[in-house]
Amino acid sequence: MTHQRQLWLLRHGATEWARTGRHTGNTDIPLLPEGEDEARQLAPVLSQQPFAAVFSSPLQRARRTCELAGLGASMTVMKELLEWNYGDYEGITTSDIQRKVPDWNVFTHGCPNGEDAEAVQERCETAIRLAMESPGDGDVALFAHGHLLRALAGTWLGLGAVGGKLLMLSTGSLCLLGVEHGNHAIVRWNAPADGRF
Repeated sequence: MTHQRQLWLLRHGATEWARTGRHTGNTDIPLLPEGEDEARQLAPVLSQQPFAAVFSSPLQRARRTCELAGLGASMTVMKELLEWNYGDYEGITTSDIQRKVPDWNVFTHGCPNGEDAEAVQERCETAIRLAMESPGDGDVALFAHGHLLRALAGTWLGLGAVGGKLLMLSTGSLCLLGVEHGNHAIVRWNAPADGRF
């Protein structure tokens, strides 16, 4: 039986804004020291896995996570893996946004002067296609961001990007998307970055 390609989703390590709940889209901030530690803790699991391709968001927090996790030499930047464009909500917390829009959620409301779920889903569909069409044998690793990876998983499952609202995702975590009996499925979700995969 041939192995069906799986997608390994890796959220970058902790940043100052991630720790404080501020929406971090295209603001290119670095990992915190503990975020670098989270990234290094991914290396033992990833070193056991042959990858056909390794893709990363262009932003430094994702690229640095990829490097510290041991896959930097294989990394190709994929612009589709950029985090959600939060527009006017960049750098603002959900609780602050909800003071003005009480039921606001990025997946259902989108962001003024930024992206909505439909736009993000188009990017996720492209990212999935590029990953699945990568030449060679083996799985594909995608280093990116919390909301983008949640949207990508929702897209994989056929729920659309909005399906990501059902999934929580910690910094420095590892997820695995695959296929069971012909259906797209979650194999692992939000596994900690300490080798207990």
